[in-house]
Amino acid sequence: MKKRFLYISTITVCLFCAACNHYSPKPTGYYRIDLPEPAYRWQAFPAFDCRISDDVQITADPSSDDDKFFNLKYPRWNAQIHCSYFFIKNVNDLSQLSEESRKLVYLHTIKADAILEKRFENAEHRVFGILYSIRGNVASPTQFVLTDSIRSFFRGALYFDNIPNQDSIAPVLEYINNDILVLIESFRWKQ
Repeated sequence: MKKRFLYISTITVCLFCAACNHYSPKPTGYYRIDLPEPAYRWQAFPAFDCRISDDVQITADPSSDDDKFFNLKYPRWNAQIHCSYFFIKNVNDLSQLSEESRKLVYLHTIKADAILEKRFENAEHRVFGILYSIRGNVASPTQFVLTDSIRSFFRGALYFDNIPNQDSIAPVLEYINNDILVLIESFRWKQ
C-alpha cells in the first residue's frame, strides 16, 4: 500500500512539474504614441504654395545642391518626406518623369502586400496628381506626384528612418498621411 501511494505521488508530482514548464509567449506590443492635434501653416516655395504641418521642419536634401530637392522632416517620429520639383520643358519630360515616379513606386512590389492609387484633380488650380498607398513592410509607405500637366512636376515620398514594420508605425503613418492629404488638397502652383 505504501509502495503504491509513493508511486502515485511521484507520478503526480512529475506531471505537475511538467505542466508548470509550459511557456506561452506574449504577442509583441508597441508603445502608445500620443499624437498632437494637427495644425497647419501656409508655406511658400519658389514654384508653389501649400499648407504643411506645424510639426514639419524644412531641410535641404543633403544629396543635392539644388533647392528643388528638399525634405519635410518629422523629427519627433523619425520620418521625412523627400520632395523634388522639376520644370517641364516639353511633353516628353512629363511622360518621362511620370514613368520614373511610377517605377519608383512599383519597386516596392517585392515587399508590398498591395499598392493602391488614388487620383486627385483640382481643375480650378490646375493641380493633378496620384497618391500611392503602399501596404506592407516597405521602405516608403506613401508616395505622391502632382503636376499642372504643362510645365511643373512635384514628387514626394515618405520614409521612416527605421526598420519597416507596418504595425508599429501605423498610428504615425495615418497621422502623416492626413498631413499629406492636406498638402495635396491645398497645393497651388505659382504663375
